[in-house]
Amino acid sequence: MYKLTDTEYHPYFKRYTNLVPEGHILDILEHQLVTVLKIFHSINDKKALYRYDKDKWSIKELLGHLIDTERVFSYRVLCFCRHDKTFLPGYDQDLYVQNANFDEQSLIDLLEQFEITRTGFIKLYKSLPPGKWNNTGNAEGKNMSVGSIAYIMAGHVFHHLKVLKDRYLTA
Repeated sequence: MYKLTDTEYHPYFKRYTNLVPEGHILDILEHQLVTVLKIFHSINDKKALYRYDKDKWSIKELLGHLIDTERVFSYRVLCFCRHDKTFLPGYDQDLYVQNANFDEQSLIDLLEQFEITRTGFIKLYKSLPPGKWNNTGNAEGKNMSVGSIAYIMAGHVFHHLKVLKDRYLTA
């Protein structure tokens, strides 16, 4: 089983990795997929447009952000595993959400996209020989390992599920 260390990623991401429970990370990612689908399937289309403040994302946009982030970080994993040294910029999450049409898409379609994206993310990791998890690369000026990205993605979703519960589903 892969064991993450604090030296494998930029300290900024500790806010996410600290949220990941003990266990095999691929099992955690798979269980998390089931949880995300269950939670979002309980939300109706009207509620999915809810924003807890006028400048905050809607629930659909929050889900769209999760999809975009999985896609961006999946590409980083692929580059690091293939020893591609292409400069990988950061991405402006607000710009991505602003220029997507998540609120016009059905919640079911967004959930299918998340499921496909997360499943692809997990399958990418399952296809890697164990040593590839230690591959490193640089994205947005931050060094990180392939293994750390799995933990960062799990923690990122845990973070946003908490925001969803605390800020969106209490209204």
